[in-house]
Amino acid sequence: MDDNDKTVTAKATSGWTPGSRKRSRYWPWLLGAAILAILAIAFLTHRHSAQQAPRGGRGGGANGPVTISTATAEKGSMGIYIEALGTVTPVYTVSVVARVAGQIDKVEYKEGQHVHVGDPLVEIDPRPYQAAVLQAKGQLEHDQALLADAQLDLERYKEAYESNAIPQQQYQTQVATVQQDVGSVDVDEGNLSNAMVNLEYTHITSPIDGRVGLRLVDPGNIVQANGTTPLVVITQMRPTTVIFNVAEDDLPKVLSAMRKKKELTMDIYDREDQNQIATGKLLTLDNQINTSTGTLRLRGVSSNEDESLYPNQFVNVHLLVDTLHGITLLPNSAIQMNSESAYVYLVKGPENGQTNKTVQIQTITTGASDATNSQVDGISPGDVVAADNFSRLSDGSKVIVRPSSGQEQGQGQQGQHKSHHHQDSQ
Repeated sequence: MDDNDKTVTAKATSGWTPGSRKRSRYWPWLLGAAILAILAIAFLTHRHSAQQAPRGGRGGGANGPVTISTATAEKGSMGIYIEALGTVTPVYTVSVVARVAGQIDKVEYKEGQHVHVGDPLVEIDPRPYQAAVLQAKGQLEHDQALLADAQLDLERYKEAYESNAIPQQQYQTQVATVQQDVGSVDVDEGNLSNAMVNLEYTHITSPIDGRVGLRLVDPGNIVQANGTTPLVVITQMRPTTVIFNVAEDDLPKVLSAMRKKKELTMDIYDREDQNQIATGKLLTLDNQINTSTGTLRLRGVSSNEDESLYPNQFVNVHLLVDTLHGITLLPNSAIQMNSESAYVYLVKGPENGQTNKTVQIQTITTGASDATNSQVDGISPGDVVAADNFSRLSDGSKVIVRPSSGQEQGQGQQGQHKSHHHQDSQ
C-alpha cells in the first residue's frame, strides 16, 4: 500500500468526509438566524400588546382614521353620598281590637280608606251597655236620695245636740250615716262612669290619621274584649320613616356632616337602586353600634305625599354627607383603566371640522364618582376626549369625530340615568 492509500484509509477511519467541513462552517450562521427570528417575533408581540394598553406606535391603523364619539370635561359639583339598604317603617301602626264583648252591627270603613282621628270604624251592639248605664244611673239616684235624707236628719240632730236634747252618741251615729251614704254615692258615680265608658267602646273610632288595611271582620260576628285578633289595622302613611344601616367606618362622615348642617338630605331609590321614588332627611341615629354586624341604625323621615313608600318596603338610601364644588367632571364611559393608572384619549386638532384630528393618551387621577360621572384631575374643563371605539385607538391615532347630533343623542341617553352632579355656572 502506497502513501496515498494510507491517507485515504486514515480519513475513512476517522469519519471525516468532504462535506463535513462545509457543514461546520454553516452552523453558527444558522444559530444566529434562529436567534434573530425569535427576537423579531418577541418584538412584534410586544408591539401588539403595547398598542392594546396605550403604548403602541403612532398611526391610525390599517383602515385609516377611526370614527369616534366624544365627551367634554365640565366644571361642576358632585355630592358625596353614603349608600345603604333600608326598610320603610311607619311612624305609627295601630292594631285596633274590641274593648268590650258583643256582636258587630256595622263595619263603617272601606278597605284602603284614609281615616282621621275619631272617624267611625266598627259598631258593636250597644243595647246591653245602654241597659248597664241605665241601671247604674238608677242606683246612683237612689243613693243620692238616701244621702239627702241623712243630711236633713244630721242638721236636726245637730240642733238638738247643741241644746242638749239628744246624747252625743246619737249625733255622732248620724254623722257616720251621712258619710256612709256619701261613699255609696261615690261608688254609684264610678259604676255609672264605667258603664258609660263601655257604652262608648261599642263605637270604635280611629285613634290616628292613617290608612286602613283589608277588612278583618264582618258584621254579625261575636268579638271578645281585648282579643288577640284585631278588627282593623291602621298605618300612618304620611309622613313615614326609613330605617337603614351604615357601616361603622362611615359614622365619622355622618357625624361631621351633622355638625356642619342642621339637616342631612337623603334620596330614596327602589329595591333595584335604579329609580328615585322619594326624598327625605335624616331624623336621628341609634345610640349604639351593632357589634355583630359593625353597623349603626339610622332613621330618616319622608313626607311621602304621593305614598310611593309603603310599610316594610325595601329601599336604597343615598345619604348626602358632603358636596364638592368647582371640580372637573367626566363621564365614566370615557375613562379607561390599565394595570397602572386611569387614562383618557385626549382629542387634539382643529377646533372646527371633523377631520385632521388625533388622540393623545393622557393619564388622569380619579376621585369621587357616581353612576354617571367621576371627578378627574389631569385634564381641564372644556377638554374633549374619546368616548368609544377604544379597542381601535392608540396614542397618535387619527380620528374622525361623529356629528354633533349624534353626540347630543348620546348625552340625552346618559341623562336618563340617575346622577348626583350638576354643572356650576361659570
